[in-house]
Amino acid sequence: MKVLFINASPHRDASHGHRLALEMIEMLRKTARVDVVERDLVAQPLPPITQDYARAITSRHPDTTAFDVSEQLIREIETTDALIINTPMHNFTVPAALKLWIDYVLRIHRTFAVTPEGKVGLMRDRPTFVIVGSGGFHHGEHARQPDFMTPYMRHALGSIGLQSLHFLLLQGLVRGDEAVAEALQSARDDIARHALFASDDAVTF
Repeated sequence: MKVLFINASPHRDASHGHRLALEMIEMLRKTARVDVVERDLVAQPLPPITQDYARAITSRHPDTTAFDVSEQLIREIETTDALIINTPMHNFTVPAALKLWIDYVLRIHRTFAVTPEGKVGLMRDRPTFVIVGSGGFHHGEHARQPDFMTPYMRHALGSIGLQSLHFLLLQGLVRGDEAVAEALQSARDDIARHALFASDDAVTF
């Protein structure tokens, strides 16, 4: 089994979400041989979208070298059986580092096709876990701010074929140790209920 682990947290391995992602990988290793490909969007930032890339996207005969970064990121998804994305919520939505990754992997004629009904994904679906860390609450009875992130991620990744999204919400992380422990336990309970982690028989890769 091959897992792609994408980190978009500026706290990196000090983030609660990063540590939770490593827990998930260790859980999988109890039932299968797991190879991990890690892409840290903070430690190794992606280059900005260039004019050459923008021209290639709209060209009938593009210079394919402009797609080198995009192609590498897309292949990392194609060659994995599951994705784990660790990200904070920044100003109601995704951080810039993760948005840039999305801009590279959503590529017309490569990861999605345009139809009269809209974008149709060209990639094989696979379990995708999105760990969302936030200081406040954006979901549930304690929510005090809007959430543009989870619907955006669901729509963006769904448009390339990744429909099996599972959000693990680590909310209220600035409210002390008790709130952190409660958020992590809730996420662990969600993970345990997922078929990929629920039993030895569930992992068939």
